[in-house]
Amino acid sequence: MLTTPDPNPHWNGDWLSEALPVPSPNVGPRPPGAVIDLIVLHSISLPPGEYGGPEVEQLFTNCLDWSSHPYFEQIRGLQVSSHFFVRRDGALLQFAGTDDRAWHAGVSRWRGRDQCNDDSIGIELEGLEGQFFEPAQYQTLGWLCQRLAERHPIAHIAGHEHIAPGRKRDPGPGFDWSLLQQQLGWHHTCFPACVSPTFIADR
Repeated sequence: MLTTPDPNPHWNGDWLSEALPVPSPNVGPRPPGAVIDLIVLHSISLPPGEYGGPEVEQLFTNCLDWSSHPYFEQIRGLQVSSHFFVRRDGALLQFAGTDDRAWHAGVSRWRGRDQCNDDSIGIELEGLEGQFFEPAQYQTLGWLCQRLAERHPIAHIAGHEHIAPGRKRDPGPGFDWSLLQQQLGWHHTCFPACVSPTFIADR
């Protein structure tokens, strides 16, 4: 029997084949007519400044032991998720299908629209706001953004600090926006105004 080849082998529905699937319960449907055209970048580490452990994964799946570290008392009961998580070594995890609404942005506004959870894809980078990120993370992030643009009409990339100014500060000044722009080759107007328009592309 003849079969039709998958037009994009990177995707299994709205789950990325190369990412480790870790489904989160903290997701929901997007509003009717939502256009998924924004990528929001975050940074996270649990406990803050500690890397490589299972705590971020546990937080996004509501399995974190709140009593295991004093810091966790500050976030006890928090129910959040992102679509993707990029570890320091570049490993990629996916917590929500990209067609679904993950809970990562909170009260937010960008490109004239409120409630960025409705029409964005959230990517968490393992790191501490204001600190630097690893080359392996930029490599994975650039690749991931390209894959997302294959499936969704991505037109904007912003940080949590840009869509919720004064409330959030991640990923912070340690994130190299110009490097990401050069990796992707997308027009500088896709990025926050802080990105220098030195690399111009047709996107």
